[in-house]
Amino acid sequence: MAKIKHHNFLNTVHEVFTDAKNAGVLHLYADGDSFSGRTIIVNERELFHFGTTGYLGLEQDPRLKRAAMDAIEKYGTQFPLSKSYLSNPLYEELEHKIEKMYGHSIVITKNSTLGHMGMIPSAVNDDDVIVLDHQVHWSVQNASKMLKTRSVPIEMIRHNQLDMLEEKIKKYRESKRFIWYMADGIYSMYGDYAPVQELMTLAKQYPQLRLYFDDVHGMSWTGRNGTGYVLDQLGELTENILLFGTLSKTFGASGAVLACSDSNLYDKIKTFGGPLTFSAQLEPASVAAALASAKIHLSPEIYVLQADLKKRIAYFNECLSDTQLPLIDRNESPVFYIGTGMPKTGYNFVNRLMREGYYVNLGIFPAVPVKNTGVRITVSRHNEFEEIKGLVEAMAHHFPKALEETGTHMERVFHAFKLQAPVKERPLRSQGLLIAIVESINEVDRGEWDHYLGGQGVYDWQGLRFLESVFQHQDKKENHWKFRYVTIRDADGAPVLMTFLTLALWKDDMLATPEVSARLEEERGLHPYYMSSSVLSMGCLFTEGDHLYWDKDHTLSQQALDCFLEQLEFLEHDLGAKMTVLRDFPKDAAWHTTLYGQGFLRLRMPGSCTLDLTNVPSMDDFIGQLSSRNRRHLRKDIQPFLELTEHRVVSQVDGKLLSQFKKRFEAVRSRNLGLNTFSFPDSLFEHMNRSPLWEFIVLSPLGEPKSVMGVMFCYTNTDKVYVPAFVGMDYKVLEVFAPYRQLLYRTIERAISLGMRKIDFGMTASFEKKKLGALVHEKYAYLQITDNYILELLGVMEGQD
Repeated sequence: MAKIKHHNFLNTVHEVFTDAKNAGVLHLYADGDSFSGRTIIVNERELFHFGTTGYLGLEQDPRLKRAAMDAIEKYGTQFPLSKSYLSNPLYEELEHKIEKMYGHSIVITKNSTLGHMGMIPSAVNDDDVIVLDHQVHWSVQNASKMLKTRSVPIEMIRHNQLDMLEEKIKKYRESKRFIWYMADGIYSMYGDYAPVQELMTLAKQYPQLRLYFDDVHGMSWTGRNGTGYVLDQLGELTENILLFGTLSKTFGASGAVLACSDSNLYDKIKTFGGPLTFSAQLEPASVAAALASAKIHLSPEIYVLQADLKKRIAYFNECLSDTQLPLIDRNESPVFYIGTGMPKTGYNFVNRLMREGYYVNLGIFPAVPVKNTGVRITVSRHNEFEEIKGLVEAMAHHFPKALEETGTHMERVFHAFKLQAPVKERPLRSQGLLIAIVESINEVDRGEWDHYLGGQGVYDWQGLRFLESVFQHQDKKENHWKFRYVTIRDADGAPVLMTFLTLALWKDDMLATPEVSARLEEERGLHPYYMSSSVLSMGCLFTEGDHLYWDKDHTLSQQALDCFLEQLEFLEHDLGAKMTVLRDFPKDAAWHTTLYGQGFLRLRMPGSCTLDLTNVPSMDDFIGQLSSRNRRHLRKDIQPFLELTEHRVVSQVDGKLLSQFKKRFEAVRSRNLGLNTFSFPDSLFEHMNRSPLWEFIVLSPLGEPKSVMGVMFCYTNTDKVYVPAFVGMDYKVLEVFAPYRQLLYRTIERAISLGMRKIDFGMTASFEKKKLGALVHEKYAYLQITDNYILELLGVMEGQD
């Protein structure tokens, strides 16, 4: 397998959002000329509103509205001046009120995103380190990444796993001043909490630990003076904590706020906080509305409002407890998440609820893993008890219908979220299809396999038998693979779908940039399996090409595809895989819509190269059909070196020469960090040396046949396709002898002499192969991951020294 380009995260997000937008559940517009908070009009339908983050309903409070309107009349629509020079007349009073709420110095910012961009680079020194909870809000992660330019290390831990945090503390406590852990107080998707008390215990044990909390979803609806969940848990804001809150969302106005008890740090942030210094200040209407809200927060009324909301939260929990709906985290926050698993089930469920009269939010990648799509429901004081009950009844009614209509079932949803399903069910949606999954190619009819899949790469029947002999019963777990052969037939026994899968240990950074892999390889010097996961893959790390037969014209083609994807989930669960990869699809793959709906992400692979040798009887004929530019390349960059070397084709060599082959191969593999894989076992080369299916094209300096400067490992499959599967080279002679280009030339020469109809050149070095007439085919892979942690961690690591 050749280098896979690092996937473009923004393109992936764009595709996911476009899919959801086309399904009618994202990028919607509210209709109507007024808004009450209790209902909202979408697509000319009035819906009960269960999607707001204004949990106390203060955005509709008449006092805030009047204050905002009066401020516009007095001061205009904005105060167009940097706050560093001059604040509008209402700012000072607002700051005093918010400071009274918190009991500490505060900084008010335009919004949360700008606030984090100002606070984090100011608070974190160059000799500090940042540790991110992998579910901390995007705005915190984005602001933290700015510090890469200052060489501040950024680490990441799995959500709320404090044992991982303690490992990071121990790693850096001798070399760094402060270790900043950044987390949300209440997480915006699942509504779960940060373990504040446990973090404070850890901070007492490790004085270098500093805590940075984004508690915007805990603001107002809980805590003393509505200062949020985190401060309610802390009781007192200590100097090792920075606490971020909001003046928008539940507060009912606009802006954000940082509370800080460290006077020196406060002065540093307040005096010059990057975008806090240069960006525009809050509009007079926003300041006035926030001031009116602050007065409510400082009065006994805030506790009446909080109690009123908590009654609704408790009632929603009570209603849910009578259902089997997959509530992902049961707690007392106003945020609820009902998992649907597959995106298309989420789309279906949201649309059903809207038709029933309820507006809810879709939770989708990158806020959650694609496979953890679901419905986020927020409860506010706007919601009456009768519509809370009505929503739960509607969900209980429509959830199983959404599952059925999208071809899934409850166990798949619970499995996606690592929950225990209330009912064990594994219905196979065979619909007249016969499904067979076996563990060895010996259990598959040879003629049938080669007829449908034997014409490419090293995975005709004999090739797979060879691979099984090498990669089964290995001592090292990275070399011990499990094979599965899937055949789905119609009632008459005709194959509708055939493929093979492997379970193998992959390095998590195999798809990352070489710079990231280089850093991880340093860690693997001590911990060889650091950041590696079991992956269920179509094909294997040894093969390239279209690993799939699918009769798209069969009347049961879609049913066969659905059955196959369901079987993949069962296999992933049974085999303990952390990721499923379907490979080598064209850009316009017929499976694209189905795969996106089932929670797969698409990423682009390098082009796959093939060379058609039909009606090419000799090397002279081949050269004659090259373009003039490619012939010039051949004359200038290859032919002069041919005279300096000698080559031979051998099928079996002695142990000393085979050792050189392995050494040359390992030199190439270890340098190719763009495709960072574990090394293959020595027995692979020994099997090649004994197998009549393989031969070696060996390149040596002229007159030195025992010196190997390059070797191509070549396989001939059942359909007369020549497969140069791997290459080995001596990099010390790269400039002197151009061994790679020579090996490409000799491979073509050998394939023509054998009467091969095609060469499967794979994906490596497509530019060089294209100059020798190869065609480059655009290829894509589809990934389904159990969580976003690895993707986000690799993203954090990019660009760090």
